[in-house]
Amino acid sequence: MKILYTRFKKGIAKVVPQSLDDLWHLYNIIYQGDQVFAKTTRGVKIEEEYARPKQGKRISVFLGIKVEKVYWDRTLNRLRVHGVVTDVPERISARGSHHTLNIKVDKPLTIVKPKWQKHQVERLKKASRAGTPAIIVVSMDDEEYCVAVLRQYGIDVKAEKRTRLPGKLEAEKRAAAMRGFFKSALQSLRETWKSLQKPAIAIIGPGFVKNGFVKYVHNEASDIGESIVDVKGVNSAGLSGVQEALRSGVLTKTLKHVRIAEETRLIEELLARMGKETRNATYGFDEVAEAVQYGAVEKLLVADAALRETSDEKRTALENVMRQVEEKGGQVSIISAEHEAGAKLQGLGGVAALLRFPLG
Repeated sequence: MKILYTRFKKGIAKVVPQSLDDLWHLYNIIYQGDQVFAKTTRGVKIEEEYARPKQGKRISVFLGIKVEKVYWDRTLNRLRVHGVVTDVPERISARGSHHTLNIKVDKPLTIVKPKWQKHQVERLKKASRAGTPAIIVVSMDDEEYCVAVLRQYGIDVKAEKRTRLPGKLEAEKRAAAMRGFFKSALQSLRETWKSLQKPAIAIIGPGFVKNGFVKYVHNEASDIGESIVDVKGVNSAGLSGVQEALRSGVLTKTLKHVRIAEETRLIEELLARMGKETRNATYGFDEVAEAVQYGAVEKLLVADAALRETSDEKRTALENVMRQVEEKGGQVSIISAEHEAGAKLQGLGGVAALLRFPLG
């Protein structure tokens, strides 16, 4: 995220999203009631004196809207911000009508809030410091492969394929089929790798098929082979293998700068503490709020959906709890509900805490 201008005390921030992850950050920063300004196109009718209005046409215009709804469309790589037009050139009669801004990568926008919350400012600044590219993970065995990209919002599956190879007793047929399988996986990997400006690659899976694929890639596409930075064993292949690798931490070294890995680690630690019944973890708003009053919260985990998909009253109460945690020296982590770990937190009510000491 490129930050062009900020005056947080006046509620203003002008930014340029530079990646799909940045759109995801903005999705969780822009709330109902905010104002957003950006260049857009709008249909207008050109009127001339003593003549009927001519057929409408779309023109480029800079306008501002008061936000009513925000839609994150990762399929089309854009953020849709819908609301009522508040600022528009005088020549266009649009004030008070509804409009949708399509926010895209490399398209600047200005956000004006009644008040910037601390976690929103920190998220914006953290996004501006994020320079680590997305990481590709290929998870495979002799029955399937999955090519996925680990982004800050979750796992973005680019390609999946299942196969049925001949048995080991049919060595020649199996070897030929395996080469075809590897060729297909490499093609999917190549397309993803080139589209993302050649990021790091991790190959995972059970058994030795993954090692055979690594050798195949080095032989057939040495440039891609040079981007392979990790090869790890897991019990499953496909998407399940990617999720398992995140839960178990086998990709920690590779993914140390990727937000999803840290979020998964925090949720796994929460679940582990809950499983041991040591009373040094809790979940649910009322339980967490009580722990905050005792100064017991070391890390507060909040699902982004718990901040977005709720009433103003509940959001204000949650933001007060977040503020109290920070005032008492605790840390607040906003967890994406788009990936498996975040969905688990959402299932626990969207709010949980790792405690400094047991309660009760």
